[in-house]
Amino acid sequence: MGWEALAQWGDDAIRVEPLSGGVVNQVWSVRVNGRLAVARLGSRSDADLAWETDLLWHLDRQGLTVPVPIATTSGRLFAEGLVVMTCVEGEPPETESDWRRVADALRRLHRVTQGWPQRPGWRSSSDLLHAETGTKIDLGAMPPEGVARCRAAWARLAGLPTGVVHSDPTPGNIRMTADRVALIDWDEAHVDAADLDLVLPHNAADLDAHAHDRAAQAFAAWDAARCWGHEFAVEQLAQVRAV
Repeated sequence: MGWEALAQWGDDAIRVEPLSGGVVNQVWSVRVNGRLAVARLGSRSDADLAWETDLLWHLDRQGLTVPVPIATTSGRLFAEGLVVMTCVEGEPPETESDWRRVADALRRLHRVTQGWPQRPGWRSSSDLLHAETGTKIDLGAMPPEGVARCRAAWARLAGLPTGVVHSDPTPGNIRMTADRVALIDWDEAHVDAADLDLVLPHNAADLDAHAHDRAAQAFAAWDAARCWGHEFAVEQLAQVRAV
């Protein structure tokens, strides 16, 4: 249906202008019920969108600042691949103090999602010790030696606490004000070892040397696997030590 689905948010719902940052999805500012919001149109399944919108509602109820899904006039949180969410204002983190606040927000995310079900069709790093595929990841497309290095890095996460990880806590996906830290763009979120989210500038999560090395190696392996086919993935794999 495409953007025609926006009519399900009301007769006055209109697109305003395209927003940057949409690679897989089309992202626009929209006006719904007289207020600015953000709409994202993509090809994710209904099961995937249900998982994401349920998660965002849960996080909002737990006091985290996230884009909150806005329901259609019939009460649905998505329709025909379209999700409409509240706008989140703010600036990206810059200082070490900023990043320490980000680390605190990420740790709170991990705490309030312990036991959360896996995103439909996704695999965690521990799953990929044996599985070959999961959503964006196809280990069969990678060189066997590279797969062995990735799996060795992920094996080091065994036994660590798990929860929902944002999986892309980069400056462009963080909006800060003086009194709150907001995480946006939950496209890569899934259940995994929490430390994957904590490889931050200035070692803001205060990981000790062993924990930081373990997390950094595992995250580089994850980036290589999910982005394989792009030059960036080759650069990330080069950071993963040989077995």
